[in-house]
Amino acid sequence: MIKTTAQKIYTALIFIFLYAPIATLIVLSFNASKTRAKWGGFTVKWYAALFDNADIMQALYNTLAIALLSAIFATLIGTVAALSIQGMKKRSRAILISITNIPMLNAEIVTGISLMLLFLTVGARFGFGTILLSHITFNIPYVILSVMPRLKQLNPSVYEAALDLGASPWRAFFKVVFPELLPGVLSGFLMAFTMSLDDFIITHFTKGPGVDTLSTKIYTEVKKGIKPEMYALSTLIFVTVLVLLLLVNKAPRPKEKQTLQGTKKGTAK
Repeated sequence: MIKTTAQKIYTALIFIFLYAPIATLIVLSFNASKTRAKWGGFTVKWYAALFDNADIMQALYNTLAIALLSAIFATLIGTVAALSIQGMKKRSRAILISITNIPMLNAEIVTGISLMLLFLTVGARFGFGTILLSHITFNIPYVILSVMPRLKQLNPSVYEAALDLGASPWRAFFKVVFPELLPGVLSGFLMAFTMSLDDFIITHFTKGPGVDTLSTKIYTEVKKGIKPEMYALSTLIFVTVLVLLLLVNKAPRPKEKQTLQGTKKGTAK
């Protein structure tokens, strides 16, 4: 009894430390007063001010565009790279996987400075393009990491059987292999999108003047003083992520769909 109570208290404390700051931020986003020390009444004017702020809206557009494009390109390149690595000999595959894991273990500030020096060396103009290339670069290892386990579980005989039955290599891949890899590919895409959306350090070193993402824009605004619009923006981001998580977890898995369909058929009979 005492052990169970202690476990509940411990779990409650963890959730309090995790979500109390977020709850405070959400409450402050509806505070009519600009000061955090005084409650001035309920208002939504900071949300209206947020959408009227052209700089923040532009930063939001840059963030979503870079995250989406970098996730798409990183997923394509990472999936092809994973297929190539899987086709290598065991020793070569182990070496390449180890090399692929280095960027994930490496400090982001090292990656950011390295990419900045590379762009300076080749004379690239810093801006949207350099940020996009940087995000694609650091996202590729996460895609490979997501796709590789699915490739290891794949039975190569299935692909060979499709070829023996007359399917072309492309048709055999997209009809037999790709559906098995799809969960890993989608997982890699979501991971790349999330990492790009959240990144600050690499973006800070590779962005040009006049180009901001939400992370760099918030950092700049905080140095001037925290505005209530930032509370509203953070609240909207939190709520969006929460809704997406709820929708993903609520959606039935393929096995659950098959079970539901089988149950319906059995009931109909």
